[in-house]
Amino acid sequence: ILDSADLTNDESMTTSLSEEMNGTRDGRGRSVLVAGATGYLGKYLVQECKTRGFKVRALARSEEKLDWARTYADEVFIGEATQPKTLQGVCDGVDTVISSLGITRQTDNVTYDDVDYGANKTLLDLAQQAGVRRFIFVSVLNQHHVIFTDMVGARERMVNYLTAQSSVEWVVIRPCGFFVDMKEFLDMARQGRVWVFGDGSSLLNPIHGADLAKVCSDAIDGNASSEVPCGGPEVLSQRQVGELAFKALKSTPRITGVPFWLCDWVVLPILWIFSRRIWNIAAFMTALSKQDMVGPRHGQRRLLDFFEQALEEEERRAKK
Repeated sequence: ILDSADLTNDESMTTSLSEEMNGTRDGRGRSVLVAGATGYLGKYLVQECKTRGFKVRALARSEEKLDWARTYADEVFIGEATQPKTLQGVCDGVDTVISSLGITRQTDNVTYDDVDYGANKTLLDLAQQAGVRRFIFVSVLNQHHVIFTDMVGARERMVNYLTAQSSVEWVVIRPCGFFVDMKEFLDMARQGRVWVFGDGSSLLNPIHGADLAKVCSDAIDGNASSEVPCGGPEVLSQRQVGELAFKALKSTPRITGVPFWLCDWVVLPILWIFSRRIWNIAAFMTALSKQDMVGPRHGQRRLLDFFEQALEEEERRAKK
């Protein structure tokens, strides 16, 4: 179901994505399908592509998630990516598909294999049938260290499927972590203590969604058959991320390291028995904490600013 949407302005989101308009490529009316449009990255992708002059079609799962997409996208397509019959025509007339579809904190009765692999595979099959020129897929950096987890294993199956076909140009974007994921540190700091893996010295440079949207949008006309590693402008240790969380809260840092042996031999085995979902997250974080997660630097947005803005937004909501 295609539904036209009127374009209006949202000061907070539009400002964040219009700061760096100079130098962006002209979409010249070409159509881009953003899958996962109502997620953290997807919202920025819709706006960034629109800023560059592309005609944006947003794929939304349900009526309840449509309000935001209707505000910014030229078209909204209502469909459930795990149900192929609801997606017929979604790629018609589209030049490029950008997919960030994947399970985050969904509580639906679906698996990583259903969404991160199956739904994206369905979308790619439809893109090939519709003659789409390019398919851009967002996965993760250092995937070989965490491919044993359900979440990354499913996404890398999709990468393998994507790169094996030849009718559609492909690009795989590999960020090393999102700013929104770092809010876990902020949540722990609010509880009075931040827990890090090992001694907290492993490095990472997470990226803001708006900056990652620019990387993805650059890939629309960038090199085909390529993988694009990327990160934000700041390289930080886990411990430094924790310190920034306490700084945003204006409180004294209390950071404690959890030995890897404890994670590997006690925590993870227990989680495996009682919660496969939480095990996946913990195993993912433990494995990545054993090496640095640093990609080429992009953007200008800083993590401390993100933390402070998140706290300000929470205060505004609490007053309503």
